[in-house]
Amino acid sequence: MKRILALGAVIMTIVAFSSCEKDDICVDGDTPLLVIGFYDVNDTTAAKKVTKLRVAGENQQFTVNTVADRTDLDLIEIPLRINSPNTSFVLISNSATNSSNEETGNADIVTFNYDTNEVFVSRACGFIANYENLSGTLGSDSDHWIQGVEIVKTTINDQAAAHVKIYH
Repeated sequence: MKRILALGAVIMTIVAFSSCEKDDICVDGDTPLLVIGFYDVNDTTAAKKVTKLRVAGENQQFTVNTVADRTDLDLIEIPLRINSPNTSFVLISNSATNSSNEETGNADIVTFNYDTNEVFVSRACGFIANYENLSGTLGSDSDHWIQGVEIVKTTINDQAAAHVKIYH
């Protein structure tokens, strides 16, 4: 009788543990970043690095932390605001600081407009934002280093390829 009770307890324990859910660990629940590729304006299929690129949010005191500051890059990944229908970035070519601690590079402002679509991923990850109807405009400036902005993908739901091409 004791053996039957012990065997019953073992079976109940196995059944109890096998019905538990797996750990709530979020593996793939990040809001995708906007991927921008830089291309040669004379050969629109050739990637072209921007010399000493600095990227900052417009009217922000700091640079975007997803981009290495003042490096030569032909591809960047930057975050869009979730709680706003647009995000503006200052893209600075040949960024440097003079003796008065002022920026001396050539700065252009690019504004991206979009619709935010929240998607439930899982209980562990919660919601992420995808972006739809992406469009971009280049701010008015008398000395543009950016010659054009082309939207390649209007929906941002991954970071597999460039969503935007910037020609310079």
